[in-house]
Amino acid sequence: MAPAWFQLMLDSFWPLLVAGLKFTVPLTLISFAAGLLLAFAVAMLRLFGPRPIALLMRFYVWLIRGTPLLVQLFVIFYGLPSVGIVLDPLPAALIGFTLNVGAYNSEVIRGAIEAVPKGQWEAAYSLSMTRAQALGRTVLPQAARVAVPPLSNAFIALVKDTSLAAVLTVPEIFQAAQRIAAVTYEPLVLYTEAALIYLVFSSVLSALQTRLEKRFGQHAVFAEQQR
Repeated sequence: MAPAWFQLMLDSFWPLLVAGLKFTVPLTLISFAAGLLLAFAVAMLRLFGPRPIALLMRFYVWLIRGTPLLVQLFVIFYGLPSVGIVLDPLPAALIGFTLNVGAYNSEVIRGAIEAVPKGQWEAAYSLSMTRAQALGRTVLPQAARVAVPPLSNAFIALVKDTSLAAVLTVPEIFQAAQRIAAVTYEPLVLYTEAALIYLVFSSVLSALQTRLEKRFGQHAVFAEQQR
């Protein structure tokens, strides 16, 4: 006969996995995709936008990076209703994570673009390219190789950060573990199991990150050989 703690882990595994597949994974994917689009827009406006807009984007990045993600989620979900803006838990979590991802990743993208040697810009201009053409054809492909590793790390970190959505009552992995623990009075077993599921998700993404970086590296070598 299996020990009681092991039987509890078996019984709770499926509910926790379902919570991960239904909420944690979609929350991660949607937030990161939307945050990446926001990050690109913010980076472009900071680098090439009018000075007032660039300063506004800089303020946004400063504000988000300087405050805890948990506080940001509380402001959106619990604070905004005081001014008449009421959001359901999942949309509130999506907005919070998107804003956070957008701020952090905009710095990654901006830094990657600025890491491209100025000579690449000059070479593109010498071929009569516009700034937009130089950016799209020459600078961004090179910046992407620099940005992929930190962006991949941010994606993996977001998987773990989604556990904070539990404070908004989003029924993701950690929230599901909390509910079962409240009934079984076995928080150590349930929270350990939740941690292991997060670990599995993060390990799979880490393996995909390694393959992605190798592919980008191969493309970089091929591009150098073609020059």
